[in-house]
Amino acid sequence: MAAITTRDGVTLHVFDNEAPGRPVVLIHGWPLSGASWENQVGALSRAGYRVITYDRRGFGRSDKPEDGYDYDTFAADLEDVMAGLDLREATIVGFSMGGGEVARYIASSGEDRLHSAVFLSSVPPAMLHSADNPDGPLTPDAAHEMRSGLETDRDAFFEDFITNFFSVDGELVVPGGERHKALDMARQSDHRAALGAMDAFATTDFRRDLDKVTVPTLVIHGDSDDIVPLAGSGARTASAIETASLTVIPGAGHGLLSSHPNEVNEALLAFLGGAGGTEHAAGAAGPAG
Repeated sequence: MAAITTRDGVTLHVFDNEAPGRPVVLIHGWPLSGASWENQVGALSRAGYRVITYDRRGFGRSDKPEDGYDYDTFAADLEDVMAGLDLREATIVGFSMGGGEVARYIASSGEDRLHSAVFLSSVPPAMLHSADNPDGPLTPDAAHEMRSGLETDRDAFFEDFITNFFSVDGELVVPGGERHKALDMARQSDHRAALGAMDAFATTDFRRDLDKVTVPTLVIHGDSDDIVPLAGSGARTASAIETASLTVIPGAGHGLLSSHPNEVNEALLAFLGGAGGTEHAAGAAGPAG
């Protein structure tokens, strides 16, 4: 384990397997922590990659400051992790809201340290539905309802959200232990951080950021994701980036890191190893334990 102190004095909890291979930085989703990448860390480590995860400020074991819960700050934190570990030829992988860090980091810091990028069930290009963003999958009413629910009863909100996170067509698709681990991660979050990050992923527009992405890029998304739907997010991101390919995982909801780890890892390893293609389905449908 390691720690990185950001430019504004926030200490981030970092895991680094310190392997000699090319670095892969895994950026977690909301409201989880770097521990949510457990299934991917093992597979990538066995393949020889240097694997780095970190807890976003306000989440997991990182410091929980009063402010800084916006994508400009999150991207600056990622830049500080990259520079602090002196990572070169890295692949940055963002899950869910973590895809926002990928987009904003590239737009603000450039691609000098990068080999490639992965958007995994990610929120770009822009979640909030509006006249200017008619394909945004999150309506203003739904965004208001989410925030109100979290403000009113945090524990009940997390219970429902994590259940939906790991469900497809109303059925839980992971063992109960996976749900409990995710709930524990959610409860580690600072309340200000959870609210601020929710506002950030709901309202930030990444369309101009995606225009700056030129490195080889993989977009992975489940076709049964009701939280960040494929049509309004992953499919649009893949279309917006000239160097992107799209891998759709049949039957996968939002919690595919745990429900479909074999398919996710297969897609990641094929991409990291140089496999190409424009669009394909990965593996078989159904939970993989």
